[in-house]
Amino acid sequence: MKYLRPLLAAALLCAVHLPACADTPPPPAHTQPKMTAEQLLASLKPQHGTVQLPGDIATLKLNNDFYYLSPDDTERVLNIGWGNPPGIKTLGMIVPTATNPLSEKGWGVIVSYKEDGHISDDDAAKIDYGQVLKDMQADDEEDNKARREQGYDGISLVGWAEPPHYDGQSHKIYWAKELKADHADVNSLNYSIRVLGRKGVLELNAVAAMSDLPTIKRELPQVMGFADFTDGNRYADYSPATDKLASYGLAALVAGGVASKAGLFAKLGVMLLALKKFVVIGVLAIGAFLRKLFSRTR
Repeated sequence: MKYLRPLLAAALLCAVHLPACADTPPPPAHTQPKMTAEQLLASLKPQHGTVQLPGDIATLKLNNDFYYLSPDDTERVLNIGWGNPPGIKTLGMIVPTATNPLSEKGWGVIVSYKEDGHISDDDAAKIDYGQVLKDMQADDEEDNKARREQGYDGISLVGWAEPPHYDGQSHKIYWAKELKADHADVNSLNYSIRVLGRKGVLELNAVAAMSDLPTIKRELPQVMGFADFTDGNRYADYSPATDKLASYGLAALVAGGVASKAGLFAKLGVMLLALKKFVVIGVLAIGAFLRKLFSRTR
């Protein structure tokens, strides 16, 4: 299924009678690709070595096994190459040099930043991530009911593909979720890295298929070492007298969710289903669920 474009993918999916095809309209004209996969790949401008992220908030120090794509190139890969909706704003993407990002085996690490305040790690040793998972699944089930009633695919959190691990020295936490879409024949993997900083969190989300988990687990430790905040923006630079403290801790950071409240795009495109790349933006869900979760983990 290499180099599938959305319209071709739609024809293939409908040919095998996926239930969603009857009700899924074709992509709007402005989201349909106007180039082949080969042309898209040739148009990308990889950056190597040390990269200053937009806004100078952080730096990536890449080795020869990875390169960086700018926010504009990243949006084109996510939209045209992987079939996500347009308008995705990121700080760019880290891509493995040895893998074509537009192939079925292609994957990448999407970089973004959220300035919600300084996140305290005082509760790191007390968090029961088994209970966090149960709460996320319960909340996910409730959200999916509403999504299906509106004609959207449900996205279910199957479980941890990798339980959360926090490194108190580097102030980095990572975990992986296995996700299942109603009409997808292969589960999706979202592997998350968060780097805590002075005023917010640098987010690195690896997007791939579950079958790529061994590769992702092998490669992500070095990816985690690529990213660091610049001077003045590091975790140790936090000043209680002048800086905002986030209203949530590590447990709530992990429990960003997988359904509509967590920013999963509303109607998955057929190309997205074909390549099994579900892009989840870690928009923090607020309200009763997180208040309940926060109180349990204190």
